[in-house]
Parts: sequence; structure tokens; C-alpha cells
Amino acid sequence: MYNYSPTPSLVTGTTAVDRPSVPAIDVHNHLGYWLNGGKWLVPDVPALVGTMDELGVAAMVNLDGRWGTELQQNLDRYDRAHPGRFATFAHLDWTLLAIRGGADRLPQMLESAKAAGVAGVKVWKDLGLAVRDEKGVLVLPDDPRLAPVWETAGALELPVLIHTADPVAFWSPVDRHNERFEELARHPDWQYGSKSVPTHPRLMEALEHVVADHSGTTFIGAHVASHAENLREVDRLLATYPNLSIDLAARESELGRQPRATRALIEAHPDRVMFGTDCFPVDANQYRLWFRLLETADEYFPYSVHEPPERGRWSVSGLNLGQENLTSIYSENARRAIPALANTGFKG
Repeated sequence: MYNYSPTPSLVTGTTAVDRPSVPAIDVHNHLGYWLNGGKWLVPDVPALVGTMDELGVAAMVNLDGRWGTELQQNLDRYDRAHPGRFATFAHLDWTLLAIRGGADRLPQMLESAKAAGVAGVKVWKDLGLAVRDEKGVLVLPDDPRLAPVWETAGALELPVLIHTADPVAFWSPVDRHNERFEELARHPDWQYGSKSVPTHPRLMEALEHVVADHSGTTFIGAHVASHAENLREVDRLLATYPNLSIDLAARESELGRQPRATRALIEAHPDRVMFGTDCFPVDANQYRLWFRLLETADEYFPYSVHEPPERGRWSVSGLNLGQENLTSIYSENARRAIPALANTGFKG
């Protein structure tokens, strides 16, 4: 079997973008330790701040706050030690749903998190794919028992960054027709089509129900609302629900292979799209690929610093966004949607 890795013969322009056109806020990153076997993903926080300064990143949202002692540790390490540069989002302890009456304790968790100084709430994809109640039944985001959670978040002015589902290809057979074959071969647990979990459309329906039913709560749909493969649907959601925004995190591969459609989506909803990377550990060159994607008209360039690329064997083209939209995406939309970031001090 050949180890085929072709080098393009195509001659295209190359534009280096070392820093964004305005100081950026990364609304989607992971700095804690719950995803890293109990070890901090950032061993040297001052060094990270230095990298952020070098890259022109004004602030970063840390989605790893969790709850209890772990939340306090994240707040101490980031938000309190470096005011204005980090904003930590809390999680909810969904294991309470496996206890009779446990759902009633979740709004209080939000109130405690708010008092501790969190900037928002992170809801991971396990809600809908893994979280179960006391009867062993999967709990979806639109479960009526969770309505008080979403209402409380709105009342507390805590934006909810919600990751529902995953790429559509994760529900397809892992065969020669699946464009994410290599990724799923590396992570077989990400393949859901053969598991007893809701379909991608059902999970998207659950997300829409939550956003529609809780208009007083700000929701940020992570990863282009988990529908980067269908921007017409994302456009419909944004046009219908003014309390919904999206982040772009980890979807440069999808957005850059449909640059005209992506630009049209952003131009239609310039106040509802936020810069986010999901790039952890932080890699300066990956950030610069993001800047190149958003700011230039370059064609057919790698979306990833890795070889082979993580998500699929294709290249991307730049969106060539105008300065007004870049300013909105890089920072202003985040400052408006996440009150804790409204007055972040770093201006570049």
C-alpha cells in the first residue's frame, strides 16, 4: 500500500498574516485539566500570555471551568491572576440527573458559579450523547427538566456556549465513502451511527427547541452550531433566533472549502459570528492560518499545521472579509455577548 501524500503543482499566492487586523478574542479554547488526564493543558500561564501578546489575542475564553474546587482553581489560575485576559465558563454536573430530584439542584449550581465570577456556561456534547437520568434514559438539551437551567442562565446574564452533536460524517459508516475516514479511524469512539444515540437531525432539533423556548438567554452554537456542512441551515437558524450566535471553532476545514458561502453567511449576520479556534495546546502557526483564512484571498492552502490534516484531505481558500466584519468577528461580537469581556484591557 502506498503512503500517498501528493504535493500540489498549483502556483498560488501566499499571504503571511502574523497578527489579526484588530486584537482578537478567542471565545473557544481549553485551558483546564479535565480533558488532559488531570494535568493542566497550559503548564506555563505567563508564557501563554506572552504568546497571546505576540499573536494579538486580547483575551481567551477558557471552557474548562467545571464546578466546585476545579472551577475555583481555573478562576485562580487564569481570570484572577490575569484580569481581562481570560474568561472562564463553568460546567454543570450532569450526574445529578441520575439522582431523583437532582435536576432541581442545577440552577443553584449556576447561581454559585455566577457568584464565583464565571463568565458563562459551557454545555458539552455529552448532553444528548452520553448523559443519562435515573432510569438510564439519554437526556437531550430540550428535556423539560432542563428548562429552569436555561432560564436561570438568562436571568444571570450568563451566555451559554453549547456544543450539540458533532460533524455529520460521524453518523455515517466508516468506509471508503466517508470523507472523515482517517479521523474516525484514529478516534473510533467518535463514530455514532452504530450506537444507540439520537441522530444528528434530532440533536439539531433539540438545540433549536432550546434556543426557541428561551429567548431571554444568549446561546452561542459551538463549531458553527455543529452544522458547518450546511450553511443554509445555519443561516436559517440565525435569521430566526436573535438570541443565537455561533463560533467558528475547529471548522476552518469546512468553512474554507466553501469560502463564498461562508462569506455570504457572515455578511448576512455580521453581529452573530465569533472568532474561536479550539486550538489547544495553543499553536501560534495554527492561529496564523486562522488569520489567513479570515483576512486574505489566498487560494488552496492548508487549513492545519498537521500532516495529514486532522479532519480531511483537502485545502481551503481565504474569505477576504472586509475590515468592518473582521472587527465584529474578532472582538466586538464577543464583547457584546459575553459581559465579562466588555472591557477587556488589552488593545494591541
